[in-house]
Amino acid sequence: MTNDEAGRITIYSDYVCPFCYLGRQSLSQYQATRDEELDIDWHPFDLRSHKRRPDGSIDSSVEDGKDDEYYEQAKEGVRRLQEKYGVEMTLDISMDIDSLPAQVVSYYLKEHYDYETWLAFDESVFEALWQDGKDIGDEALLVDLAESVGVDGGEVESALDDETLRAEVREKFTEAQRHGVTGVPTFAYDGYAARGAVPPEQLERLVEGV
Repeated sequence: MTNDEAGRITIYSDYVCPFCYLGRQSLSQYQATRDEELDIDWHPFDLRSHKRRPDGSIDSSVEDGKDDEYYEQAKEGVRRLQEKYGVEMTLDISMDIDSLPAQVVSYYLKEHYDYETWLAFDESVFEALWQDGKDIGDEALLVDLAESVGVDGGEVESALDDETLRAEVREKFTEAQRHGVTGVPTFAYDGYAARGAVPPEQLERLVEGV
C-alpha cells in the first residue's frame, strides 16, 4: 500500500440509503479520534438499479421483495442507530427519491474538482435529504448545492445532460458489484471490508487493526 492509499478509506454508498448517512456519521466520530483525517474515496452504488428502465427512470412496479414489514424493520434500525450515534434525522427512510442525478453530479465533481469541493458537495447532498427532507433528485436543487460549494451551475446542468457521463456512472455500479459489493454502506481499507453503518470502534479496527 502506498502512503497515499494509507490515507484513504473507500466507501461504496447511495445517498438515499439512511444507513449510508449514519455510517458517515460514525466515520466522522472515528475521524475525530485521529491525528489526521482519512480522505474518502467514494464509489457510487445504485440500490435501485434493478428497477431502472433503459432511459434510467425508475419503474416502481418492479417487485423487489421488500414489503411493509421490511421497511418497518429498516426504520427501527435507523432509529436505533440515530440514538446510538446521537444523530438527528428528518426522515427515517426515503422510498420515492431518485439518487441517480445526485450521484452523477457527485461523480463529475470527484473526477474534475479537488477533494474538498467534492466532499463539501457530497455532505450537502446527504444533509439536504436526511436533515432537510429535500428531493435530491431535483436537478435545480443539485445546481444550487453545487453553486454553494463554488461550482458553476451551467457546468452542473451540462453534466446532468451528458449521457456518456451517466453511462460511466452506471458502469461504476456494475464495477462495484463485480468487486463483491452487495449492499451499502461498504467501507474498505487495505483489502478488508466492513458492511453497514458500523460503529466508530469497528472502523478503527478496520483501519488500524486494533
